[in-house]
Amino acid sequence: MKRLLALLLFPSMLIAQKPAEAGVILDNDLYTSPKNDQYYTNGIEIFYRYVGNPRSEKVAKKVTEFRVGQYIYNPQSAQAPEINVQDRPFAAYLFAEAGVNTFFKNESVLKANLQVGVVGPEAYGEEVQAGLHNLLGYDKVEGWQYQIKTLLGLQSEIFYSHKVLGSRFHENIDFHAHAQVQAGTVWMGASVGALSRIRLGGKFLPMYDSALQGAAMSRDTESYKGFQELMLFINPTVQYMRYDATILGSMFDEEHSSPVTYPLIHYRFNAEVGVLYRKNNWTYSYSFNYRGKELTNNVVTGYYYGSIRVSRFL
Repeated sequence: MKRLLALLLFPSMLIAQKPAEAGVILDNDLYTSPKNDQYYTNGIEIFYRYVGNPRSEKVAKKVTEFRVGQYIYNPQSAQAPEINVQDRPFAAYLFAEAGVNTFFKNESVLKANLQVGVVGPEAYGEEVQAGLHNLLGYDKVEGWQYQIKTLLGLQSEIFYSHKVLGSRFHENIDFHAHAQVQAGTVWMGASVGALSRIRLGGKFLPMYDSALQGAAMSRDTESYKGFQELMLFINPTVQYMRYDATILGSMFDEEHSSPVTYPLIHYRFNAEVGVLYRKNNWTYSYSFNYRGKELTNNVVTGYYYGSIRVSRFL
């Protein structure tokens, strides 16, 4: 798996493209409450993206992106040594991703990506979570011996967003309708939602120049100097999840060897509210994320976590 990740990252290391952007996204439920440590409990993504040359007059910008990441899931408590107290399976997903993001002049956005990865012990969820708990002085992690068994992750994802209300409605607010489809061996599902941007300061940019969707890079690097972008964003969605290997185990496992699995709740409501600030070469954002109840048992609930993003233009 380490060789596979290195091979997928190698092209991004060779491509000395500019303008480019590199950054990190950190998800954790502790960013919303020091007592919260459940369900989707930790995530990290490291990304590198660069601007290419659009081949259509309708396209404002085309961005190629590479990223690696890890997502970690656990029951209501990470101290669950007995199988009967695990209201959600322990699971981890380690992956590498490549994608192309197309930003149109009418402010529509089309993103398509492919992922390859692994769910199971090879994703190192137990090691990372135990290390974090040890570093922060939390209780010892227990229960990972019952995690979802190994499966190969092959994922594709398509995201499309279209501007529905803009400056004619209000000079500091706009609205974008969006849809997303996921297909693969880890997740299969779809969602629809409505994104709103509210300007709090700086310039209110079209989506193809805004940092919110990763389109802030410009070939005129001097334009970054003294530049500011400050906004509030609100993003409610309705999701249909057909399959989730981190809850159900592998779809190819006829023996159902993962010791803890649960039936899915297929329809969920999710929401994200956050603040983004960009100045000169740097972009920072924080968001509060709510996820609706995902599976069927008498204990599990909806949950929330915080997400922090930091990136820099190269």
